[in-house]
Amino acid sequence: MSRTSAIRTPPSALKNLTTLLGHFPSVRVLVIGDLMLDRYIWGRVERISPEAPVPVVRVTRESLHAGGAGNVVANIRALGGMVIACGVIGQDQAGQRLKQELSVIGADAAGIVASSATVTTSKTRIIAHSQQVVRLDQEESEIPHDRVRTQLRRFVQRHINDFDVLVISDYGKGVIDAELLSLLAKLRERRQFVYLIDPKRRNFTHYRNATLVKPNKEEARHAAGIEIHNESGLQQAGTRLLELWHAEAVLVSRGEEGMSLFKREGSAQHFPTAAREVFDVTGAGDTVLATCALALGAGATLEEATILANYAAGIVVGKVGTATASPTELRAALRERA
Repeated sequence: MSRTSAIRTPPSALKNLTTLLGHFPSVRVLVIGDLMLDRYIWGRVERISPEAPVPVVRVTRESLHAGGAGNVVANIRALGGMVIACGVIGQDQAGQRLKQELSVIGADAAGIVASSATVTTSKTRIIAHSQQVVRLDQEESEIPHDRVRTQLRRFVQRHINDFDVLVISDYGKGVIDAELLSLLAKLRERRQFVYLIDPKRRNFTHYRNATLVKPNKEEARHAAGIEIHNESGLQQAGTRLLELWHAEAVLVSRGEEGMSLFKREGSAQHFPTAAREVFDVTGAGDTVLATCALALGAGATLEEATILANYAAGIVVGKVGTATASPTELRAALRERA
């Protein structure tokens, strides 16, 4: 666990931010991306194994959560938004459990394609005393078949007008490809829906025409080809990414340093972290993406969306495991730090 400094919300802005939260339930979001199942095994470590120098975890409970793009979906639902998940799962038990988890939280799975040619990506984390001991991953290294990717594109084309916001949650597993991104860029030229992207390296050259692209600091460095050792390097990278991705804005998440927002007009705006205690950063980026999506869909400015996302991320990193923030928690955080 680490501690970080907190930010203050000006009283004049608090009312607007709280009003925006009230509009979240009316925002319709389509999330396209790499869906995963997160399994957590919780326990206690009381001794070291006599068989090898490893801890013996006495299991006390297990839990399942939607992970990857599914965690973005879960965060949107936790904040009250309406959402449909679009992606690929295997015709296996993990895929069935993932769909069940999405159904339980009230998400629509109409855009999910089940394929016999792949396995559902799953991550099993063993947690003891609030610390991750080990993670076990099961996934298919091959990208989805052309037939499956065609089904996804057809779903998007048929339903694009049903949503206020479209979110790309790219975990680099193959669901997001150049053809899909090209289609979305063209669709947005026809209708200016809110369009957000969480990028990954394999598609850096294919992202176009988004409202907001949200890389972390390392992704920003690789995509821009610029070292980020100071504010000057950060500014250069942000400017370069706006040009590279033809984006309206780029939001660089910087861990304990907070977030930096770059827009086509004006200089960078820096937002110090809102977290007070950090237990686990798992999924914090998904929370930022989900909160920005709902805020922008509700009519927020980019600055307002960033502030709300910053507070939401500050809430989830104070929890262990794949977590979400609720409107009640977010309102409380805003009031507390006003």
